[in-house]
Amino acid sequence: MHNQRFAPAQGIYLLNHSVGRLPVTTRSAVERHFFAAWEQGEPDAWGDWITVFDQFRGELATLLNGREDQFCPQVNLSSGLSKLLMSLPEPGPRNTLLLTENDFPSMGFVMQQAERAGYRVRFMPKSVNPLDIDQWSDFMTGDVCAVLVTHAHYNTGRLTPVAAITALAREREILAIVDISQSAGVVPIDLAIWQTDVVLGSCVKWLCGGPGAGFLWINDEILDHLNPMDVGWFSHQNPFEFNIKHFQYADNASRFWGGTPSVLPYIVATSGIRTLNEIGVGQIRTHNLALTRSIMESVPESSVVTPPEAENRGGTLVLDFANQAQVSEALKSARVQFDVRSMGMRLSPHIYNTADEINEVIATIRHTI
Repeated sequence: MHNQRFAPAQGIYLLNHSVGRLPVTTRSAVERHFFAAWEQGEPDAWGDWITVFDQFRGELATLLNGREDQFCPQVNLSSGLSKLLMSLPEPGPRNTLLLTENDFPSMGFVMQQAERAGYRVRFMPKSVNPLDIDQWSDFMTGDVCAVLVTHAHYNTGRLTPVAAITALAREREILAIVDISQSAGVVPIDLAIWQTDVVLGSCVKWLCGGPGAGFLWINDEILDHLNPMDVGWFSHQNPFEFNIKHFQYADNASRFWGGTPSVLPYIVATSGIRTLNEIGVGQIRTHNLALTRSIMESVPESSVVTPPEAENRGGTLVLDFANQAQVSEALKSARVQFDVRSMGMRLSPHIYNTADEINEVIATIRHTI
């Protein structure tokens, strides 16, 4: 049973869109790769710690079908997006950054800071259907230089057609930036098929990798056009040159790294990603769709915010009942772990959730509505 591979939770844990449960191997991995290396490393811990980042990028490469050197560790999505925007050339006539009002707010906060560098920010309204490529086309006008595409929306569970959107962006010479924080680990992703420019991800959610570890993926085709301002010795082509007057960008995604990195978060994250790779994201996807479908088929159609079609929804099911407060209280009394946002309550079953747990959730909801 896959649930035995993850740390136990209190009650029925359906908050995987927020924080995924850690694999049971994580504690021993931290002890071995962090504390033991710190105490016993020769001549110090860094020889062992450097391998942590190689393993982290290797697991990401397996998960997303990329190369290790295309991935750069980041603290979180906001930091990665900030570094990316600061690396862009000075804006010309095409100076508009496009995103939607359904994207995670943190991404909008970062985008708006780019206005100080001469960019403009345009939001696609919440009323626009992000599943409709024609509506994307209407907003991707001649003044747009970059577009943010959220693969799975946090507030509705909608899964956008990334390949089609990024193909349109490429045709119009618009930089495509894809946020996979709510899809990586529960929806299979193949970067070779997407052919996008930049991907941002976080390990704290479906990847079961804890906070403090995120990543940037950069397409080789655009790398030489990106010159980040936030740099450090880990951004250098030769970090051990130690010539304070000479800096040369790394010839891969590491140019976005910066100074001395944290180590512990990436040990935790690697344990999570490796476990999911061993299980297989395809199996996780099938399991998640089956559990969310059983809930959708057991509640009024009018209460389902998330698209009913499997190809149009991520791992999170969003429900909005007429008596939402009563349903929420009933689920809390049944020790179901979930949360509520403006569009409804969010329920996110992972590979370690069982059909029996979901049946208990369904019974509680049906008894209340």
